[in-house]
Formats: sequence, C-alpha cells, structure tokens
Amino acid sequence: MSHSAVASIAVLDDYQQVASGLADWTRLAPQAQPVFFHDHVADPDSLAVRLAPFDAVVLMRERTRLDAALLARLPRLKLIVTVGMWNAAIDLHAARKQQVVVSGTTGGDPAATPALTWALVLAITRNLHAEASSVRAGGWQVGLGVDVNGKTLGLLGLGKIGQAVARMGQAFGMRTIAWSQNLTAEVAAEHGVERVDKDQLFCDADVLSVHLKLGERTLGIVGERELALMKRSAYLVNTSRGPIISEPALIAALQARRIAGAALDVFDEEPLAPGHPFRFLPNVLATPHIGYVTENTYRTAYPQIVEAIRAWLDGAPIRELPL
Repeated sequence: MSHSAVASIAVLDDYQQVASGLADWTRLAPQAQPVFFHDHVADPDSLAVRLAPFDAVVLMRERTRLDAALLARLPRLKLIVTVGMWNAAIDLHAARKQQVVVSGTTGGDPAATPALTWALVLAITRNLHAEASSVRAGGWQVGLGVDVNGKTLGLLGLGKIGQAVARMGQAFGMRTIAWSQNLTAEVAAEHGVERVDKDQLFCDADVLSVHLKLGERTLGIVGERELALMKRSAYLVNTSRGPIISEPALIAALQARRIAGAALDVFDEEPLAPGHPFRFLPNVLATPHIGYVTENTYRTAYPQIVEAIRAWLDGAPIRELPL
C-alpha cells in the first residue's frame, strides 16, 4: 500500500510492555511508525478517540473488541492484525464492508493452554492459592488438598486442547470422560476417553474442564442446571472463554458452595472489574487470561505481525482472516 505520509500503527494491550522488543519494528520504517499502549481501554467512546488517528491496529488476541459500531467511527483505519487466525472480537463483515484488511498469525505454542489448564487443576485441587497466601501472610497450613489420582476428569470438548489435557489427566491416574455436540464415541476412544452424555459428564466429573470454542451453540452452555448436576466436591476449570459458562449461575454456585471451587483464566469482561466476586471469593483461583501468554507464543506472534504490516505496506496483504 502506498502512503504519502507515515502510517500510524496502534499496538494495543501490551500489558507486559514486551512487544517492542520481540520483533524488528524497524522493518516498517520509514513508511510506518508503531505506538505501543500498555493499558486497556474498554469504553467505546474512549477507544474511538484513541484509535481515530491510526491507520492500523494490532490486537493481542481478543483483549479489545472491534465491533461494527466502533469500526464505523474509524474511517482512517485500513488494517487490523490479530494474533491467531480467528478472533471473535472483530466484526469481520463490518471490516470487509469498510475495506479494512484483517490479517492474522499462525503457529504459537500449542502446549501453552493445556499446560496452564493442568497447572490450574493441580492448584485448585491442592488449594495452592490459599496455602501460598497463608505463607506470604506469615501463616502455615490452612487446609487439606484433594488427590486427583483415581478421580474422574470431565472434558467439555475434546479438540486439540481437550485431548492434551486428557493425556495429562491419564498420566495422573484419572478416568477421563468427555462430551460435546459433535463428539463421537469412536473419536473419544482414540484418545483413551469415554464419550458420555452431557448430564453424565456433569454428574460424574470430580474436575470438569472446559475446552469448547465460543459460538452461538456454546454461549451459556453451562448454566444453573448443569452446575446443579455437579458434585458438591467437584471443581470447575475454564481456560476457554468466559461466556461459555453463565457467570451469574457460577457465582451463585460458588457463593452457596454447591461446588467445591473454580479455577478460571477467562471471563465475560476482561480485565475483571476491581470489585468482581471472582477476585475475592475464597473458593476461586483466578488468573488474568494467560493460557496463551508465554514467551514462545509471543516470540512467534510479534515477528509475524510486523511481517503482515510490511506486506500490507507493500500492497500485498498476507494471511487474511476468512469470513
């Protein structure tokens, strides 16, 4: 793409302040200049003001939503680059209508989210958040952990991440069961997993881990009814997407201790509001959506982002996201 002036690139939500050092942004000079933002702006009016001067926006996954209403307020915007080749936070139809190119990245570390999932399983069942907090406060042991060996790991979804988590559970001596709308018994058996129906999944699981893609069919698929089926001793783990689980129903179940606890890396609104119950409920272990946040993922993503911007500047966009 030919520019008579220097193109402005907004690199959003660089929480850790690492983006500038993980790629050679000088490849864009002299045609483009990046600006790195380390905070998060959720308010649409404030975001529209921030992004108005920019020709391109870089998104770290789904941290910032670019819907049709916001895109309509950004007539200068011509390029969006996102980490990954799928991003539910971008209205791709609205972007295409405005002739905004949307490019993505490939690769990353496929083991990152399964590893965090298993870390959360062990942390919540062994009460590590409370035990570590006690030590930091000058105390000592405050509870009893739960063994996972011999227990049942329920997987809501058995895609690549669910399969990896199943292998981890099996290595720890857990029975593994799974359900999703499209899962067959044959596919489950290929991974040493028993396919059960949805109700049995919630009834039998000692640890239930969510691994579905967020969409119309999965929005709110875990609600009050499903949570009521779970054992009072069971734990819920979610490293997929927050809206798959009804947040009000989960908060109510945790407050009433109808389940033992939850380990959550994803939420309806991110970052969590300062007074959100998930920040202080004693039976919740909350992490700030770090399933994919690893050095390998970032070192793969940011050079590809620069590559995609360079290609757009040269008039030959690459890795455009499909509608």
